[in-house]
Amino acid sequence: MKITRMQCYHVAPRWMFLKIETDAGITGWGEPVLEGRAHTVETAVHELSEYLIGKDPGQINDLWQTMYRGGFYRGGPILMSALSGIDQALWDIKGKWLGAPVATLLGGQVRERMRSYRWVGGDRPSEVIAGMQTLLAQGIDYFKLNGCDQMAMIASSRAIDDAVARVAEIRETFGHTVEFGLDFHGRVSMPMAKVLIHELEPYRPLFIEEPVLPEQANAYARLAAQTHIPLAAGERLFSRFDFKSVLEAGGLAIIQPDLSHAGGISECFKIAAMAEAYDVAFAPHCPLGPIALAACLQIDFCCWNATLQEHSMGMHYNQQADLLDYVHNKADFMVEQGFFKAPHLPGLGVQIDEDMVLARSQQSQPWRNPLWRHEDGSLAEW
Repeated sequence: MKITRMQCYHVAPRWMFLKIETDAGITGWGEPVLEGRAHTVETAVHELSEYLIGKDPGQINDLWQTMYRGGFYRGGPILMSALSGIDQALWDIKGKWLGAPVATLLGGQVRERMRSYRWVGGDRPSEVIAGMQTLLAQGIDYFKLNGCDQMAMIASSRAIDDAVARVAEIRETFGHTVEFGLDFHGRVSMPMAKVLIHELEPYRPLFIEEPVLPEQANAYARLAAQTHIPLAAGERLFSRFDFKSVLEAGGLAIIQPDLSHAGGISECFKIAAMAEAYDVAFAPHCPLGPIALAACLQIDFCCWNATLQEHSMGMHYNQQADLLDYVHNKADFMVEQGFFKAPHLPGLGVQIDEDMVLARSQQSQPWRNPLWRHEDGSLAEW
């Protein structure tokens, strides 16, 4: 079997799908995208295709190493996102060729179902209580929300109080019938993170995500030393080599590599194993589309330390399309009482509606993240 063609499709709301075709008639799907830089990643996919066309798609390990090490420059968000989606598609082909889910090829299941959580609120969190009430009525009781609005390097007491009041309202309304993580989104400086985390202690959030920017990862251990709240990060780390230094330094209770940014299934399986050796939980980042989610679930069901699975169903970014719009087998990805069931179809286990992908790709518009500014006019972290 040989790879014959690779084609990218940009689709709403902000996703890019990759289809890899073979001379055996088996196709594989991947999601090589970097939010806001999809066309840049597409160029990288086409450049990497020079290593792939005419090759056996089953030789995933060698193809991965060739794509990663074959060029002098390696790593980073663009090249690793391109490699990630290709890797997903290769595993999809492998599973279909052998008639087994990827999780089976990686050693088999370690759990029967996978805990998920739903996003509530938006970039500037609002209507959180109403959103939780709606979802709680549907049997969903695990959530994530942005923990704060934009925040200055030295923020006012009012900004801190506003963020804490929102969390206090959740506990006052729901008590401990819900669990929720708080995403600081890298918006908070180290000095303000110390203050905000301290103030949030009484409300016992499930975790705090990206308490500081990944460039300040050396602060994770210091922040962890002052709190009992688990700290999580990793969506902007792109290989096991990036995670190596973070795990060695300590401080994180949960790592969150993104299977569309951090080397795909091949690399994230290794990252999960590294984390397990440090007694760190694994919770893949996935505010993306159905192929990325399908890849995450394959890893979740064969990695013992997988703990929580993010997904974008109903997410505030999903304008013009939602998670399952491009999927034929929607029932396989429905959340039941807060859990995903184990994938059972060969490969990634997602059946893509190719007609829908083709039609929507003709009208897709580039997505860019918002640009925020502080009250003094300087650029704020989004």
